[in-house]
Amino acid sequence: MKVIEYLKNTKKTLFSFEILPPLKGKSIQSIYDGIDPLMEFKPSFIDVTYHRQEYVYKTHANGMLEKLSVRKRPGTVGICAAIMNRYHIDAVPHLICGGFSVEETENALIDLQFLGIDNVLLLRGDSIKTEKNFTPDPNGHNYALDLVKQVVGMNNGQYHDEELKDVAPTNFCIGVAGYPEKHFEAPNFNSDLKYLKMKVDAGAEYIVTQMFFDNKKYFDFVDSCRAAGINVPIIPGLKTLTTRSQLSVLPSFFHIDIPTELTEAVDKCKDDKKIKDIGVEWGINQTKELIANGVPCIHFYTMGKSDVTSTIAKAVF
Repeated sequence: MKVIEYLKNTKKTLFSFEILPPLKGKSIQSIYDGIDPLMEFKPSFIDVTYHRQEYVYKTHANGMLEKLSVRKRPGTVGICAAIMNRYHIDAVPHLICGGFSVEETENALIDLQFLGIDNVLLLRGDSIKTEKNFTPDPNGHNYALDLVKQVVGMNNGQYHDEELKDVAPTNFCIGVAGYPEKHFEAPNFNSDLKYLKMKVDAGAEYIVTQMFFDNKKYFDFVDSCRAAGINVPIIPGLKTLTTRSQLSVLPSFFHIDIPTELTEAVDKCKDDKKIKDIGVEWGINQTKELIANGVPCIHFYTMGKSDVTSTIAKAVF
């Protein structure tokens, strides 16, 4: 079933989460180990991230360097198929701009259609470590908006290869990302909101937010979206703070704020076990408030670890 159908056909807040593909060469068992403890909460869908290629340099015997392209976490399409086969739950693969040509994106969408996967979350994706700024594939898309337009086109029977005859239209439900605290590259919040509306107007059917730790930022974001004419469901995305280092890592990498009350509570802790307890308590309270305000779904960023998400879910679902 499509994500938008789950959201429209429920009278209660749904539960969903996101996982990372295992590192290249690792078993899919780690995926199952992360999903199994969360099955009791009846997730409506499970997101699987897509990681773009990175570049490494291999030194040859003659001293010459060779630039090689590698994907550290391949397997998104296969993992989605495995999840649907094993758990009979809809999987939502992420598709990104970076590292993919338009044709490669089309081929990936065709594979997904053949597998019966009819949900996609479309993202521009981040720059890689060797890039100062995001650099798209020479034959790929620059922005998530372009991805949305490509998928909508395929849903209408328009393929990249214009010479194809009697093509079968796809039937994808499209999700996109939203940023309650503004995408870090946007010059201002209103500009960011304008581009989000363009994605929705182009055919995106729901929004999943970047993680946040202050619910007011989410509520204000929803109000701003509605005032701007964005009326699709907006799913809050949550992550649990579990270590002291995340006080600096999360704001640096994801460009988000952590509330003073939470940082002060963490500063008083002597070890990470106590910090995890503080983070879980914060997550429980945050989730309860969101549910009380009627959010359509709570989407947890598990990062492949289910223990804290399971603890929060037991307290609120």
